[in-house]
Amino acid sequence: MAWRWKTLTLIFILLEGVLSRHWSAWMPPSISAFKETCVAIQCNFNYPEDIWPSAVHGIWYFNSPYPRNFPPVVLNSKTNSAHEIYLGRTKMIGDLQASNCSIQIEKVSSELQGKYYFRADLGGYNQYTYSEHANLYILDEPFVVQPQEIVSGNEAEITCLVDDNCPDMKPTVTWMDIEGLEHHNVYARLEENNGAWKQISTLRFLPSYKNHGQRLGCKVTFPETELEFKGFATMDVRYAPRIVDINSSTETTEGTQVVFLCVVDSNPMARVMWLKDDNLIKEDYTGNLTLELEDITYNHDGIYVCAAENEYGTVNKSIGLAVMYPPWKPSVNASLVAVEGETVTIFCNTQGNPNPIMTMVKDKQVLNSVIFQNELVLEIPSVTHEHDGEYWCLAENQYGHSNSSFNLTVVFSPLVLPESKCTVTKDSVQCMCTVKSNPDPYIMFEIPEKNFTVSELNAEYVHSQRSGYMVSSILTLQKENKLPEVVLCSASNLYGKKVHELFFQDTNTLIWAKIGPVGAVVVFVILVAVGGYMIKTREKKNITESSSFIQTETSPSYSGDASKKNLGKIESGEICAVEVK
Repeated sequence: MAWRWKTLTLIFILLEGVLSRHWSAWMPPSISAFKETCVAIQCNFNYPEDIWPSAVHGIWYFNSPYPRNFPPVVLNSKTNSAHEIYLGRTKMIGDLQASNCSIQIEKVSSELQGKYYFRADLGGYNQYTYSEHANLYILDEPFVVQPQEIVSGNEAEITCLVDDNCPDMKPTVTWMDIEGLEHHNVYARLEENNGAWKQISTLRFLPSYKNHGQRLGCKVTFPETELEFKGFATMDVRYAPRIVDINSSTETTEGTQVVFLCVVDSNPMARVMWLKDDNLIKEDYTGNLTLELEDITYNHDGIYVCAAENEYGTVNKSIGLAVMYPPWKPSVNASLVAVEGETVTIFCNTQGNPNPIMTMVKDKQVLNSVIFQNELVLEIPSVTHEHDGEYWCLAENQYGHSNSSFNLTVVFSPLVLPESKCTVTKDSVQCMCTVKSNPDPYIMFEIPEKNFTVSELNAEYVHSQRSGYMVSSILTLQKENKLPEVVLCSASNLYGKKVHELFFQDTNTLIWAKIGPVGAVVVFVILVAVGGYMIKTREKKNITESSSFIQTETSPSYSGDASKKNLGKIESGEICAVEVK
């Protein structure tokens, strides 16, 4: 407590300069204490400079500053006397000679609540009752202060204010009934206001709808006493609606009656609604709402939603009503165009009861299916050209079947197929570039070493054929002694570009053919020799087949001098290469 006195002394020193040594006093305008505890009223006074008293005395009055009204004397320092209700309860704790008129009152009770005035007695006629006074309030419970609004999910603080103006009795503050509060913590601080001190205990927590109506308590005790004071606050937690009860989904037949009930908990009261297909059927500001459906038909089949809303949020729950009838024609997405790599979701909805078996089919292949449901969803996370085509949604139950189709068109960047290559003929070189693309690609050929570029639009060199998404462009060039080292094919459309090197046929898969008149004679001679040999072999029944000549499907062999002569011509460049197939 010493630091409190030093603080008040400093305040008085500052005030003394302002008051300029005339009749004036300073004390807390309002101060509180709990029953049966004590209270110390801090007080400082001043008087004119031309008065030099030999002794300074003081009198504290209760509820009136005028002695002629005979107010109860709280304490007279000169005679050490007091009114009977204050006897043994009061003592001067300030030094009057130092202009400190602080007083302490013990065992305060409700009849001591009121105004307290101080009168300075400097001897003779130099007596003065100061108009400044302290209002003393006697408490029997602490103040529990709630925020203006407590909202579920938002951190809240509730504060307990405990007056602490008795230096001999220090209060202890604890919180009661805080079970069920999420993430709660308690923080304490001491605060001074115009000479009156308070302990401030703050309970910080995260409220929820479960805490609505919960009563919290703040308890104040004093060590070594049986004194106990309690203050309470009932929380008004604001929260969004909750649907606490609703019918389960149900099945029925046409011509019957169905009753749905939705029970909602909220604070404040919520607007509760029944909806179907986003259409409002019934609403009311209530805690529960009943929906009665008369003379059920297939039109009543579907999803019913109970929705509730207030200023703090909304909530909804849905239930299904199934009415027995065959499935309707499925409703599917409109045909669409998707870019390769995009996610495509195909929805198929129908109505029927019992719920149908639904199947998604493409090219007679089942892609997805569900049993006893009204909705089928097919999601393609990253479409490719292979997903392009027509999709069918089929729905069937024991009452009938129906179907609907959906077309998905996939646009994608060109794809140069592996069969793209260059082939050498007798008089020319043909390079074929086969591309799959949507939309159609723009195809160009390039021979970098010759700085030669030509597009498919140049009919003199290039011929193109189209079939669906396939385009084959053939570049025909006159054969030269030296084949190009690199032939490039580029294909482009709005969605990308591909450049592909066209390789010449592997020489290991070539035979020397198409060699002109001389080559034709050589081939004829070889065939005649082979034929004669086969005939002679068959005539020699006792002789096993000779293994000196064996012909395979892919690599013919040569024997004899004629073969060697022909190979000599091949090495000299008189015979061209063709692919063996």
